[in-house]
Amino acid sequence: MLKLNNLALCALALLPIALTAQTPVTSAVQTQTANGHRADEAAIKQVMDQYHAAILAHDGTALSGLFLPDASLWLNVFTDSAYARAQSKSATAQKVRVSNYRDFAKLVSTTTKSFDPEHSNVVIHTDGTIAAVYFDFVFNVDGKANNRGSETWQLVKAADGWRIASIIYSSEPPTQQ
Repeated sequence: MLKLNNLALCALALLPIALTAQTPVTSAVQTQTANGHRADEAAIKQVMDQYHAAILAHDGTALSGLFLPDASLWLNVFTDSAYARAQSKSATAQKVRVSNYRDFAKLVSTTTKSFDPEHSNVVIHTDGTIAAVYFDFVFNVDGKANNRGSETWQLVKAADGWRIASIIYSSEPPTQQ
């Protein structure tokens, strides 16, 4: 019995040393992961800021540069109430409208109207290779809300940085349009 007690005491005495020896490695890995995650989130937020700046500046070229050249999908999905309003005006109205960033970049470049998208409640999920960004938006045209809804971006970390692969957004235009 005495041997077991001595063995148990030795194990208990060594346990804090063993745990302490592993803690710096674990903490260093966790810190590195957290720092990488924060850097990716900051880079993704920078893409969002560049998107906004390109729209304000009517710079379709800069806007296009934020997207993957060949993998971009742009979906505009009417909310149920907006779809019902659209159908009352036209029986051929579509609930899901497929487009691409090139069409939007062309509109941004050629319009004389002032566009100013507002983003709120931004949530970013990323593993450092892919990312999903979800947020609420109000798209202002000449200082008035022209559309609102929720939006999601899918991004990938390409060799030259984060690029938007797709944008999908719900669409709830004001009822007076």
